[in-house]
Amino acid sequence: MTLRQAQGEIAVQTRGRGLVEVTAEVAAWVAEQGVSSGLLTVFIRHTSASLTVQENADPSVQADLQAFFERLAPEDRALYRHSAEGPDDMPAHLRTAITKTSESVPIVGGALALGTWQALYLVEHRTRPHRRSVVVHVTGDVGSGA
Repeated sequence: MTLRQAQGEIAVQTRGRGLVEVTAEVAAWVAEQGVSSGLLTVFIRHTSASLTVQENADPSVQADLQAFFERLAPEDRALYRHSAEGPDDMPAHLRTAITKTSESVPIVGGALALGTWQALYLVEHRTRPHRRSVVVHVTGDVGSGA
């Protein structure tokens, strides 16, 4: 087997606050790299959006996550000093601070080793649509084994 490293970038258009599943785009990029066994790192280049691995079967999970974020970091100008980009700015930063800017996913048999009910999501914490940049990096073996 041969060791390979590759790095790329995936642009994700959001519709505003909510979760955007990016599993298919990331999996397609990994498949293009030809890595059969290794580790994928996914990193978002923003301070008001984040990444998570979460359930993909029941949409109420996403609704409950959003409601939790609302309770944890509400939009209330009286609570924050920083509001340079509007009332959703500081709550978005807080929500990102308690979530993640990167995820690591093993590659097994050339595919993301996510569980049956898992998917990779970009979490948009701002109310307006944004174009987000996700950096992907894979290191692993190129070959027929897993």
